[in-house]
Amino acid sequence: MDFEKKSLEYHSKSPKGKIALKNTKPLETQEDLSLAYSPGVAGPCRVIAEDQDASFTYTARSHLVGVVSNGSAVLGLGNIGPYAAKPVMEGKGMLFKKFADIDVFDIELNCPDNTAFIAAVKALEPTFGGINLEDIKAPDCFYIEQELQKSMQIPVFHDDQHGTAIIAAAAFLNALDLTQRDIQQTKVVFSGAGAAAISCAELLITLGVEPSHLILCDSKGIVHHERQDLNEFKQKFAVSTSMRSLEEALHGADAFIGVSAANILNPEMLRSMAKDPIVFALANPDPEIQPDLAKQVREDVIIATGRSDHPNQVNNVLGFPYIFRGALDVRAKCINEEMKLAAVHAIAKLAREDVPEEVVAVYKKDGHYSFGRDYLIPKPIDQRVLLRVAPAVAAAAMKSGVARLQIDIVQYEKDIEKILGPTRQIIRTLRTETAQLFHRRMTSTRPRIVLTSGHDERVIKAASQVSSSGEVRIVLLGDPDKIRKNAEKAGVSSLQDIEIINPLVAPQADKYAEEIYKLRQRKGISRSVARSVIHSHAYFATMMLHCGDVDGMLGGIKSSYSDAVRPILQLIPRHHEALPTGIYMLVIDEHPIFFADCTIHADPDAEQLAKIASITAEVAARYTKDPVRVAMLSFASFGSSSHPSVTKVGKAVDILRRELPDLEVDGEMQVDVALNSELREQEFPFCRLKGRANVLVFPDLSSANIAYKLLSNVGERPIPTGPILAGMSKPAHVLQRTASVQEIVNMIYLTAHEIAAANPS
Repeated sequence: MDFEKKSLEYHSKSPKGKIALKNTKPLETQEDLSLAYSPGVAGPCRVIAEDQDASFTYTARSHLVGVVSNGSAVLGLGNIGPYAAKPVMEGKGMLFKKFADIDVFDIELNCPDNTAFIAAVKALEPTFGGINLEDIKAPDCFYIEQELQKSMQIPVFHDDQHGTAIIAAAAFLNALDLTQRDIQQTKVVFSGAGAAAISCAELLITLGVEPSHLILCDSKGIVHHERQDLNEFKQKFAVSTSMRSLEEALHGADAFIGVSAANILNPEMLRSMAKDPIVFALANPDPEIQPDLAKQVREDVIIATGRSDHPNQVNNVLGFPYIFRGALDVRAKCINEEMKLAAVHAIAKLAREDVPEEVVAVYKKDGHYSFGRDYLIPKPIDQRVLLRVAPAVAAAAMKSGVARLQIDIVQYEKDIEKILGPTRQIIRTLRTETAQLFHRRMTSTRPRIVLTSGHDERVIKAASQVSSSGEVRIVLLGDPDKIRKNAEKAGVSSLQDIEIINPLVAPQADKYAEEIYKLRQRKGISRSVARSVIHSHAYFATMMLHCGDVDGMLGGIKSSYSDAVRPILQLIPRHHEALPTGIYMLVIDEHPIFFADCTIHADPDAEQLAKIASITAEVAARYTKDPVRVAMLSFASFGSSSHPSVTKVGKAVDILRRELPDLEVDGEMQVDVALNSELREQEFPFCRLKGRANVLVFPDLSSANIAYKLLSNVGERPIPTGPILAGMSKPAHVLQRTASVQEIVNMIYLTAHEIAAANPS
C-alpha cells in the first residue's frame, strides 16, 4: 500500500486525530456531579485564589504540557502554517503520553509575528506545568524562547533546539570514548547554522569542546569574523580563519555534525577527515551522507543519522518526555543547563548497559545490541530511559535551585516505575522488602537461585540483569562454553558474577543421584535410573535445592511444564497439608488478581478446590496490600444450576468457611459477579465479598488456563507473573516455554522474596 495513503487512512479513522481527553474522576452519581462541578468545585477555586501554586495540587496542571507551534518550520515540510502543523503536534502529544504519562494540549497559533506569539503563549501559563515549543523557524525560535523563559515561571523548552542537542551530545560523548579522544582536543565542524545546530554547538562547548576547535558552516560557507551578514546567534560562533568552505574546514577534522541538507558531505570530504571520523548526518528525511556510502568510503567511520532504519538514530523522543517528566515532578521553574547536562550523561551512560530483550524484539532485523560503533545511544523504545533521565533531571533541578519541590530521588525512581506498568512497581516493592528482610537478620548473605536451561538467551539475559543488581546470586546450569558463546551472541557483556555448573560433569552429581535413590527407591526409581536422571537440568536443580546448596530454583523454559515440575513434586516435600497449586498474578487497573489453579490439577474435587483457594489466598496476602477476597468461580451463581461442576464449587465454599472462618470467600459465582461489586450488591446483596475479588479460583484447569492466557494476550496485555508453584516447603517454580526475559526476571525476584519471607526472624 502507498505510504501516503496509509497515513491518511490512519489519521482519519474515527475518532479523528490522534489524541483525546478522558475523565480522571468518577462522574456517575449526583454526588460526583456536585463534587466535580457546582458547588464542590468552589473549594479548590478558593484555595488557588489564595495560593496560585495550589493549582498544581488541585488541577491537572502538574502533569499537563502545552505543545505550541506556528508551523513556520515543520520538519521536512517547511513553513506550512498552523493548520497543517496540527497532525505533528498531536503526534508529539502521543509521545509525551506514551513514554512519560504526560498529558498534552496541542496549540497551533496563527501568529507569524513574534510579539503576538510571545504574548499568546505567556497568557497560557495558568493552564500548564510546562511549554514545549515546536517547529518554529530560526532565528525567531531563539528570540521567542528567550523572551518566554524570562517572563514565565514554568519550563519553556524548544525541543527542535535542545532535544536534538541533548541526544546528539550523548552520542558524541560515547563516540569520543570509543575513539579515545580528548574532548578538549577534538575538532568539530557543523554543516547548518539553524536552531538545532546552534543549540548542539552550545552544548558541546559546555561539555568541553574548545570554541576555537568548533567551526560552523551555513549556506554561505564558514561563519567567520569578516562576514557582515551574521545574526546575533551566529556571531557567537564566528572564528578567525582564512578558510571559507565546508570542504576546507573538514580537512583533518575529528567530527562532522550535519543539521542541514541531503548529500552535503561528499566522499572526498569524508576521506580528508582524521582517523576514526565521527559523522552525525542528522538531516531528515535524507542525511548529509548515506551511512552505506560513508562506510564504503571510510571503514573506520562512526556514523549517526536521524533515521530509524540506520544504527545510532538521534531521536528527540529519547529526551523531551523524560526531561519534562523530571521537571514537572519537582515543579521546576525552567529547564536549565544543569538539567540538560544531567540528561546528556544519563542517556550516554545507559547506552553502556546490556540491552533488554523487549528492545531487541522490536528491532529483530538488526540483531543484538551492545555498546559500540553501531550502538552509541539507547533505542527510543527502551523503557529504562524514563528511569534514568527523569530522576537525573529532577535531581539537577533541585541541586541548581530551580525546583519548587524537594523530593527523595531514591523513592522517586521507584515511584515513576509505575508508568512502565504496575507489575514492575510490584516487583520493585518485592525487591525492597527482600533487602529489608535480610537486613533484619543482620546478614549480608544474598539468596542463591539456580536456573535451568542456562544456554537459553532469555535465561542468560535475565540472569545478567538480575546479577548486575547485586541483590541475588545466580547459578546457571549448562555447558559453560555454550553459555558464554550464547551470551556474546545475545549482547550480554559479562557473566562475571554468575556461577555456571554443568550437570553432565559436576562432582556433586553422584551424591545427588544417591539421594534421589534413597528418596524414590520404593517409588519406581532404581539406582541406575537415579544416576541417569541426575544429569537432566530439572533433577539436578531440584536436588541442589533439596540438599540446601541453593535457596530457590526456576526450571522449565526448554521442557514441557509436566516434565519440569515432576522432579519438584517427587523430591521437595509439601508445606504441611498444602496442595501443590499453579498460580498466575496479573495486574489489572494497578491491582493484582490471582488465578488458580492454572497448571497442576485438571479437574479438582471440592476438597482440592478448597485447598487451592486456601494456598492461593496465602500467596495473595504476600503480594498485595489489598484485602484478600476469594471468589469461587463457576458458570452459574448461587444455586442457579445443579450441574455437578457447579455443586462441587458450592461444597468447596462450605469447606472453606468451616476451616477458615475469617477468610473473605464466597461462591459459586460467575466471574462478572466476582469482579463487579455494584452488580453483586444489586443482584446478590447477601454475598460476603465486600469489594472486587482478587483471588479467582476456577472449577478446573481448562477454564483457569484459558482465562489468564486470554487476558495476557488482548487489550492492554498485562504481563503475567508466574506460574507461582505454591504449596511446596521450598521455593521452586517452573517457567513456561513462552516466558519473556521480563517474566523470568520477575520470577527470580519473586523467588528471592519468597526465600526471605520464609524465615524473616
